[in-house]
Amino acid sequence: MSAITPIQASDLEFDNGTFDSAAFAAQTLSSWQTLASVIDHTLLKPDATSEQVKSLCDEAIRYRFACAMVNPVWASTAVGILSGTGVPVGVVIGFPLGASLVSTLRQEAAALTRLGVRELDMVIPIGQLKSGNHHAVHHTVHAASTVAHQNGALLKVILETTLLTMAEKLRGGEIAIQAGADFLKTSTGFAGGGATPADVALLRGLTGARTGVKASGGIRTLADVRSMLEAGANRIGASASVAIVRELGAD
Repeated sequence: MSAITPIQASDLEFDNGTFDSAAFAAQTLSSWQTLASVIDHTLLKPDATSEQVKSLCDEAIRYRFACAMVNPVWASTAVGILSGTGVPVGVVIGFPLGASLVSTLRQEAAALTRLGVRELDMVIPIGQLKSGNHHAVHHTVHAASTVAHQNGALLKVILETTLLTMAEKLRGGEIAIQAGADFLKTSTGFAGGGATPADVALLRGLTGARTGVKASGGIRTLADVRSMLEAGANRIGASASVAIVRELGAD
């Protein structure tokens, strides 16, 4: 399985194992359709209703977003709506605290992929990382990545950068890469802070072209997206996805 999910028909982001952020951003922002193809259309609020999930999925089909991202309880609903459309379902696990048992993460990943989920976004065990328990962090991420990959799914690992020091971001990111992450992701959006261009650039500098980088948390406008893409993101997580692509001309 490829560790990067680039825009179709564009190889501009790669140059001898490096990631050309400027070229990728320019290509992605060339039309609303290419922009939509790198946005995870997201609904993770705890009071989300079935009607809102259905609306999210309908919008994901209409605009051809990278995926529709929901909480586990709505996975079967989203898979049922999106089956056969070519738009995958993404689901969060160990979310938003990063404090689940490894066995729980395995069970979640297995159950969700059996339902047809094709992208999993997990929170790194934040407390273990900050405690210096790096073996535990690696074990946790590797357990989830193994189940995901065995079942044909991508794994994105959320670092929750707002809670980490510079050293913890770098160490956590490298552990996640070594443990099988397909993407490094900045934030849940639930910890009082979100993505920043500086954190995206840090993660891209760390990973190069080894994995993708997903910017998520507080991204509401086309200007926000542009700054994240130029910093090195190749996937965006947003709940304001429709408004963002409409800024670029979608109807």
